[in-house]
Amino acid sequence: IYADPAKRLELYFRPKDPYCHPMCANRFSTSTMLLRVRRSTKKKQQLNAEEQIQPEVQFEMEILGIVTTVYKFQGMSDFQYLAMHSGPDGKQTSMYDKVLMLKPEKEEFFNKDLPLYIPPPIFSRLDTPVDYFYRPDIQHRSGYNNPQVSGENLIGLSRARRPHNAIFVNFDDEEIPTKPLDAAVQNWKKVCTNPVDKKVEEELRKLFEVRPVWSRNAVKANISVHPDKLKVLLPYLAYYMLTGPWRSLWVRFGYDPRKHPEAKIYQVLDFRIRCGMKYGYAATDMPVKAKRSTYNYSLPITVKKQGSHTVSVHDLKQGLGSAGTSGAKKPPSSRYKLKESIYIFREGALPPYRQMFYQLCDLNVESLQKIIHRNDGTESECTERDGWCPAKTSDDLRDSMSLMIKQIIRSTRPALFSNTTSSEDDKEQLAYESGEDEDDEEEEEEDFKPSDGSENEMETEILDYV
Repeated sequence: IYADPAKRLELYFRPKDPYCHPMCANRFSTSTMLLRVRRSTKKKQQLNAEEQIQPEVQFEMEILGIVTTVYKFQGMSDFQYLAMHSGPDGKQTSMYDKVLMLKPEKEEFFNKDLPLYIPPPIFSRLDTPVDYFYRPDIQHRSGYNNPQVSGENLIGLSRARRPHNAIFVNFDDEEIPTKPLDAAVQNWKKVCTNPVDKKVEEELRKLFEVRPVWSRNAVKANISVHPDKLKVLLPYLAYYMLTGPWRSLWVRFGYDPRKHPEAKIYQVLDFRIRCGMKYGYAATDMPVKAKRSTYNYSLPITVKKQGSHTVSVHDLKQGLGSAGTSGAKKPPSSRYKLKESIYIFREGALPPYRQMFYQLCDLNVESLQKIIHRNDGTESECTERDGWCPAKTSDDLRDSMSLMIKQIIRSTRPALFSNTTSSEDDKEQLAYESGEDEDDEEEEEEDFKPSDGSENEMETEILDYV
């Protein structure tokens, strides 16, 4: 516990009980001394029985050292759950000898009929009381009307969502839009108030002239624009595909990729890094962070505090950067730009996240491009699953990319692959994905965090633009 500053010191009232919930002490820095105090008592000789003589007491103090860290128990104790069972007569019976395996047991131990006992892993994630600070009713101006909210979306809304007037198109829709909504035009005219915004608009127009289909992350890697303004600018220049091989992508107004076979290079590929024991490495062995995990559940035994940045005189003279470190601020031309790795796949480099959404033209590997262009000139039908590519093209691309990533991990961490296998074994081993079917794709919206510097893959932006 002392070696890890993020952990709290635990105190168990019943150390031998695995169902005991501990109390936790917080770690504090201090500058105190550790003293050893000796109290010696010396009795004086008593001359007669009537005389009462007080013993002589002496104290000796010695400084043993300096204490720099202390742990203080400041929280409340959690509920305690005992392994007990209430009988029909209300009598409580202990179940510890029935549910705890203290020594190797025979099969009969596991086949015994027992009452259901599922102890909760934790009762509360907080051990300190928190004030809610209820807000008073808001006093609106005269003439204010509450926004129209449907009954099915009533729960969970803190305010009416700001509309951005994007046009959504499904793969089965016959027509595609040729111009934006009037409300989208008005919204952008309200936002476009300075020359920088006009320059961003021209840059985005040029991007759509060079390439009619873009992902939002790809746009943010090529031009520097504030995320809030990009939400208003994209519906002004393009429409959003909901389903099909170009799902979650922005398409230039008037361009229908379903009618142009050359648009197959703009199709999206849902790629997820495969991990598991059958692939030779676990999720914890990969130097790539996950989007989110249900196992990332912090208990009260840990504490997450941002380390305070100490500002020195040198920092003040040099100027603080945007991230709180010394150095000059980023210029406006690249302040909101993302790295190219957020949308481009290159051989020899790991993706920034375990799940990525690539456009086929952004797979900068010759072997992958051969797979994509193997039916050039013979495209006959555009399907919702494979677009203009032959069937199983996405599976072949994922297999090849997974082999490349496995080779990278093998070169950086050779200890994980002590048992070497041939390339044929690798292909057979990586032939199946662990629960990562494209049909089960579920993309989630994420808010922009300036401190992170980038967003997670290519998130679905429907809620941003409704």
